[in-house]
Amino acid sequence: MTTPDVVTVGETMLLGVVSPPGRLRHARSLAVGIGGAESNVAIALARLGVPTRWIGLLGQDEPGQTVLDRIRAEGVDTSAVQRVPDRPTGLYLREQVGNTVHVTYYRRGSAASTLSSDSIDPRQLDGATWLHLTGITPALSPECATATQWLARTAREAGVRVSYDVNFRSKLWDVATAASFTTTILPWVDLLLVGTEEGRALWPWDGDEQVARRLADQGPAEVVLKRGAEGAACLEDGSFVQSPGFVVPELDPIGAGDAFAAGYLFAHLSGGAVPQRLRTANALGALCVRGHGDYESLPSRGELDDFLSDRTHLGR
Repeated sequence: MTTPDVVTVGETMLLGVVSPPGRLRHARSLAVGIGGAESNVAIALARLGVPTRWIGLLGQDEPGQTVLDRIRAEGVDTSAVQRVPDRPTGLYLREQVGNTVHVTYYRRGSAASTLSSDSIDPRQLDGATWLHLTGITPALSPECATATQWLARTAREAGVRVSYDVNFRSKLWDVATAASFTTTILPWVDLLLVGTEEGRALWPWDGDEQVARRLADQGPAEVVLKRGAEGAACLEDGSFVQSPGFVVPELDPIGAGDAFAAGYLFAHLSGGAVPQRLRTANALGALCVRGHGDYESLPSRGELDDFLSDRTHLGR
């Protein structure tokens, strides 16, 4: 496989979505998909032409094969994926009632929850520019938390830059534990991504800029605040830069934060300055929410360029 520019590590699950939207109890069918923050980022980057590797643990089961096949089909390097016997691949169900999305996880004891430093050969990071991690993985188990710290430290020592998306999940761990873990990993993080809502929940300081500056003091050279439809902001070298979002019709908000992270990394790899990174990240987030699914609406490089240039095509 081609040496990856970006390596991502984390859990990807089989996804069941109520179709058409409504409550699960009334559903006659489920649309089958996959979903995982880190693989969403890997797929987004692969569609933009970035060599990307996803590392994860899957059960030796049909859901695991489905996950593996779909990620591999997107052009992501899955050569480091391991299949774990006697452990299931995680599952989550999603229902949408009005504009509210409800998610139910079945991931306790999953194959991915057994991730440890012994699961990953450090040579899988060779040649990479970035390692992308999220706060979902360490919330799966104490072993996963230790492995996430080990990965960040190992990458930094090897000269690989570390991107960490807080991605706080209240169904996996509490505010205090998530905030404490983030504090412990920050010294090894180059780029920290945090949503403004989760930032206010984990660190109830005054104002977005203060949150960014206090987090930057703990290690990251860049702190990016994701503001959803309102756009984003970045603190780098003491300068706080803000960028507005794009106005688009929103069909499904799931995966937008992962798309944003991918867009920011893509612009970074392309040599873009902070304003370009934020604009590209906002664009990918906007393109993601225009369709259904965790990653299905993510664009190709040409589609992203058209969106950023406000070019339209008849399509016929």
